Amino acid sequence: MDFELTPHSVRMGTDDLVPSRYALRIGEIDVLVVSDGVLTLPGAMLGHNAEPAVRAAWLDYNFLPTDTLDWGLNVVVVRSGGRTILIDAGLGDDPNLNLPRAGQLAHRLEAAGIHLASVTDVVLTHMHMDHIGMLLVDGVKDQLRPDLRIHVAAAEVEFWTHPDFSHVSMPQGFPDALRAAAKRFAEEYRSNLQTFEEEHEVAPGVVVTRTGGHTPGHSVVRLASGGDRLMFAGDAVFAVGFEHPDWFNGFEHDPEEAARVRVRLLRELAASGELLVATHLPFPSVGHVAVDGDAFRWVPLFWDY
Repeated sequence: MDFELTPHSVRMGTDDLVPSRYALRIGEIDVLVVSDGVLTLPGAMLGHNAEPAVRAAWLDYNFLPTDTLDWGLNVVVVRSGGRTILIDAGLGDDPNLNLPRAGQLAHRLEAAGIHLASVTDVVLTHMHMDHIGMLLVDGVKDQLRPDLRIHVAAAEVEFWTHPDFSHVSMPQGFPDALRAAAKRFAEEYRSNLQTFEEEHEVAPGVVVTRTGGHTPGHSVVRLASGGDRLMFAGDAVFAVGFEHPDWFNGFEHDPEEAARVRVRLLRELAASGELLVATHLPFPSVGHVAVDGDAFRWVPLFWDY
């Protein structure tokens, strides 16, 4: 069944003055990219190991402010083999970190005709709070199916029992909020967790694979059907990562490994020509990757109206 995209399903409000969802098909798989909103974060978090002047020049070249930057927060819904799969779950409630423009996922799913009770599976790229948050909003769990399967790498669950923040570069308050969200999630959804070691097929043509790097259990989701392919790369790729894949993002728990993972995935995407969607690329974030000298180039997909 295709996603409900008719005008009468749209909840009117100021947040709907711009599109908040984008639908496409990968062979026989229905895909819907949904914006959870944006996260306003310090510009330095795009590359805290870069020279400040070089980082500022990149931001200026892209007509972006150098102090703070709005990061997109994208979630994907997939339908395959009779299953409705939510890939990541947005921020949820603002955890007192001044992130009021995110946390839109629940009502945007409703506006798209996707009821929480229809979700059969959740795939988590990792357990940072902006990927699990909606699941922690009051009343959400009561709307979900009792037999909901939540797929997450075993290494990710293990990491958050004693998380290491020694290599991150986050604003004050974020580490504590991340710890608290992951702990609460593991406690509330323990019986729903379906952990995997390296790779797991969630539904026909929907495969989740652990990459590590960003977090030890960070994973990507690959879709393949009828010769079409798409990768949801989670937090492996950020907007600056095409031109500067060696820049460390402030949320990376192992930034050196994250950079290696990023280069490997970008090379794979450039070679295959498949589509890429990533959590923090500008919405709807659907596009291709091309090699550009010693780095890469992001080629956004032309919107198909």
